[in-house]
Amino acid sequence: MKKDIIKVGIIQQHNTDDIADNRKRLLEKISQLAADGADLIVNQELHDSLYFCQTETPEAFDLAVTIPSEVTDCYAEAARKNNVVIVTSLFERRAPGLYHNTAVVFEKDGSIAGKYRKMHIPDDPAYYEKFYFTPGDLGFTPIETSLGKLGVLVCWDQWYPEAARLMALAGAEFLIYPTAIGWESSDIEEEKMRQREAWITVQRGHAVANGLPVITVNRVGYEPDPSGITGGIQFWGSSFVAGPQGEFLFRASDSDEALAIIEIDRKRTESVRRWWPFLRDRRIENFADLQRRYID
Repeated sequence: MKKDIIKVGIIQQHNTDDIADNRKRLLEKISQLAADGADLIVNQELHDSLYFCQTETPEAFDLAVTIPSEVTDCYAEAARKNNVVIVTSLFERRAPGLYHNTAVVFEKDGSIAGKYRKMHIPDDPAYYEKFYFTPGDLGFTPIETSLGKLGVLVCWDQWYPEAARLMALAGAEFLIYPTAIGWESSDIEEEKMRQREAWITVQRGHAVANGLPVITVNRVGYEPDPSGITGGIQFWGSSFVAGPQGEFLFRASDSDEALAIIEIDRKRTESVRRWWPFLRDRRIENFADLQRRYID
């Protein structure tokens, strides 16, 4: 029988170029959260390394790992040893010249419950992800775990209501977003605040529109641009958990690492959807144009 109250652990971390140390600190935090009672632990996007997509560098493909591999074995063992479900975010080497930004979910027994390959791939200054990642081909399919169906998406997917909706329609009980987003140094302070607030607002909207909790875990801290073309990225942290009416259950610092456990009452989804039956009232017979890029 699934638990009504799920204790979600989040890890908002500042990374360095020392992958072994980044991973060591993550594993220590996973153990700490598990010891404090976490059922589910969510990590930030591409959590083992620096955010290498600030530049287009062929050598960065060497960071990619196969699934399974020694790296996935490491997180599988952490899940098994600590008896928790873990959401990870890895740079996947699928084949020579074919790479994905992939979230891998580990069940409590250490098995791989499923994976999601990032569907929406950005290509902006300091976020040159199209150079590295092939768009996902696994669809918007929730991952079945002992805690319920996890609607795992990744970062840029956050801006697309269609992605959240399709996960909800497929039975997701939580929307989960490992994330790496921050401020580029040339933006003025007012623009920085607008960007972060828009990021928070759109995801709270996904919670409201679908009557689902949203769990968003972002990286934090400054990472320089190796090319020196930009001033690097100050990742804005601000990881948060929102309930099915968009209410904040937790908000992390925008400048410091964070380790927290947040309780989510899964029964609230049923209650909220009874009050606000948005899925019932959708006029699906009129939605065909959503498959078009633009209506001229």
